[in-house]
Amino acid sequence: MDKNKAISFKEAVYANSYPGRGIIVGNTPDGDSAVIAYFIMGRSPNSRNRVFVWENDELFTRPFDESKVDNPSLIIYTAIRRQGDHIIVSNGDQTDTICEGLRNGASFYESLEKRTFEPDAPNYTPRISADLRTERAASSGNSVEGYESQFAYSMSILKSKDADGTECIRCGWDYESEAGIGHFIHTYEHDGNPLPSFEGEPVCIQVSDAIDSFASEIWEALDEDNRISLFVQFIDVKSGISKFRLINKYSAK
Repeated sequence: MDKNKAISFKEAVYANSYPGRGIIVGNTPDGDSAVIAYFIMGRSPNSRNRVFVWENDELFTRPFDESKVDNPSLIIYTAIRRQGDHIIVSNGDQTDTICEGLRNGASFYESLEKRTFEPDAPNYTPRISADLRTERAASSGNSVEGYESQFAYSMSILKSKDADGTECIRCGWDYESEAGIGHFIHTYEHDGNPLPSFEGEPVCIQVSDAIDSFASEIWEALDEDNRISLFVQFIDVKSGISKFRLINKYSAK
C-alpha cells in the first residue's frame, strides 16, 4: 500500500453530510495497536434517539429515551462483540449472526450468507461488517524482542442491486495490517431521498497513534446536526490490553 494514497478521515467525508453508519479498522503508525472505530448518524427522530453503551467488552446501541422508541428492530443491536480470536463490528444484528457462525465453524463470509440488506424500503440500507482477527498477532514471534505487530481483517457490505430491493450484492475485502493505515466503509454514499448505498471499495485512510486525537478527528469531521455516537478502541496486539473512547451526543441514562 502506498501510504501517500491514504487520506485523512476529514477528507474521506468532506462535503458528505450523511455517510450514515461507518466502520474503520486499521493499525497505528507505530504498528503496536489494532484500531476499531464505529459511528452512527441519524436524520429521523427514531434514529437520533440512541446512545452507545460499553458493557463487558461489548458495544451496544440503546435508546436515549425509551418512551420515544418507534421501531427498535433496526436501531438497537450489539455493534461490537468478541468471538474467540475474532472481534466483530457491524451496523446491525448481523453481529450476532456472524458470531454464531464462527462458533459453529463457518467463516466470516459464510456466516453473512444468511443475511441481506436491511428491509427499510426505499433506502434498503446496506449491512456493513468487519472481522478483526487477532490470532496472527498472538502466535507470531517467539519473544518480545523481534515481535511483529501483525494481524488481519476483513470487511463486507451487503447492499441492494436496484431501487426495488430485488437482489443482494455481496462484496468483501481482506487486508493485512499495515502501520498507519486503516480502511473505512459506510452505509450511504451521500444524503438523499432515498439514500444511495455506498459505492466502490473501503476508503484507505490515515490512522493516528493517539486515541484522543483520532476520536476527535472523526467526531469533528462528522456533520454536527446528524452525528449521534462514536466509539474508538485501540488494542495492543502484543498484550491484548485495550483502551477506548466513547462519545454520545446525548448523555446515556
